Amino acid sequence: MRKTSLKLTLLLASVVLISGCFERHRSTDSLCDAHPALCADTNLNDGQCRLQRVNLIWQRYDVLKAPTDKEKFKELQYTYDYQKCLEYAARIEPTELKERKTHRTQALLSAYASIKRLNAELAESNNPEILYFRWSQGDKEALRKFLRLEGSSEMETPEMQLALATFYTTKDQEKTIQLLKRALELYPRQPKIKPEILQGLATLSHQQGATEQAYLWARVGGALAVPVASQDKLNAFYPMSDERRAELNDQAEKIAQALYDGDFSASMAE
Repeated sequence: MRKTSLKLTLLLASVVLISGCFERHRSTDSLCDAHPALCADTNLNDGQCRLQRVNLIWQRYDVLKAPTDKEKFKELQYTYDYQKCLEYAARIEPTELKERKTHRTQALLSAYASIKRLNAELAESNNPEILYFRWSQGDKEALRKFLRLEGSSEMETPEMQLALATFYTTKDQEKTIQLLKRALELYPRQPKIKPEILQGLATLSHQQGATEQAYLWARVGGALAVPVASQDKLNAFYPMSDERRAELNDQAEKIAQALYDGDFSASMAE
């Protein structure tokens, strides 16, 4: 029993030690000191692109701890952000230390190389978010894989329902509306709702001649501070009795509250 207890103690100590090695860093500088490879190809000690650089370095650290497709995709996104900033910064002529411009250019070239490497590593991923990204970059095979995931649990997020809706917008408006409503159902309490969802519901309803639905969704957007159309424009676009307008306004307020509480159901908008 004592030997077993000793082995267990040593095992727990090693786990704590490993965890401590990963979690002890309190600053980006200490992280770079411990893991130079995470930072070596960036424009360290340069005021330009500091936020993008720090975000990227810490995301690289997350990939080091958990090299999953999901974490690598986040690294890819942060690398794109860093690249865009560097493309601008590389054109800036430093007032001092001319070598900084060269350093920025080298960091930019490294960012291009990292993007190429990460895209290659994610090329076979079946993660729906990654497939959607690759489709947005023109990959038709990624689109086919993405559409095959429709109906799966992996697609049950507001973002993926909206992504599906973008595909069906020009092909099946009614299905697009259902997907957008499903996206709203999947939001948690106090959501940060993507404006495209409410704007899309209002626009598609308008195009279908469902004027009351168009008015309703525009009012929901207004209640949630999502710009769709001003009340004056809504009154001009959608003439109706004061009584009916008041009913729709009340319905819109209830929907907005339900969305805020994370309790929205598509049946509330019927």
